[in-house]
Amino acid sequence: MQRGGKTVYGASIGVLMLETRFPRIPGDIGHAESFDFPMQYRVVRGATPDRAVRQDPRALVEDFIAAGRDLVDMGCDGITTTCGYLSLIQDQIKDALGVPVAASSLMQVPMVQALLPAGQKVGILTVSRPALTEAHLAAAGVAADTPVVGTEEGRAFCDGFLNDRLEIDIEACRADLLDAAQQLCTTHPEVGAIVLECTNMVPFAYDIRRATGLPVYSIESFLKWFQAGLMPRRFQSELADPRWR
Repeated sequence: MQRGGKTVYGASIGVLMLETRFPRIPGDIGHAESFDFPMQYRVVRGATPDRAVRQDPRALVEDFIAAGRDLVDMGCDGITTTCGYLSLIQDQIKDALGVPVAASSLMQVPMVQALLPAGQKVGILTVSRPALTEAHLAAAGVAADTPVVGTEEGRAFCDGFLNDRLEIDIEACRADLLDAAQQLCTTHPEVGAIVLECTNMVPFAYDIRRATGLPVYSIESFLKWFQAGLMPRRFQSELADPRWR
């Protein structure tokens, strides 16, 4: 006899998507093949990149909660989003939905900081440094003096994703991220690890790691950890050793 209670099974994380049209390549949270476990998706209508980043996403909190409730009702045990700036509405969403919520990759910063030797700091790469305020950082538990560098002066990344371009030069985006990472490490030599605020940065994490030599954490690393708690791996309770049958 099996017990039910959900509509959809096997997809523990629900993703609250910004309403976008830009291309989402493998690695991006909005590309369904980016993770090796299934997730459920809901688009929050009207939640454009501009409104989530350059404006105040708290004006959209009821829309995110409504979409989140739909995901929970469908069977999700935890909720995430596709924008690190949504740390500002983390508390409202989790309190309204009653399930764990990982709204922003920035929530990893205190955990990563705890891993580093004395004298080293976590550095943040963000899509737009002017838009990332102390309020965003505080909402994610991040110290105000954390080193942060943005891509707003780059060739393609900030413009492409924040302005929701239908076409984006991915190689130019890669160059933007490598330039920003180099600036972060040069300006702040104390940086010992990097956290990527923007979920669209994940496809370039490997390149950043290789170029800087530093550990790189992103929404991918965060959600793998998140999923591991929502759906722990099940182990058999006996040794499968052919010598002992």
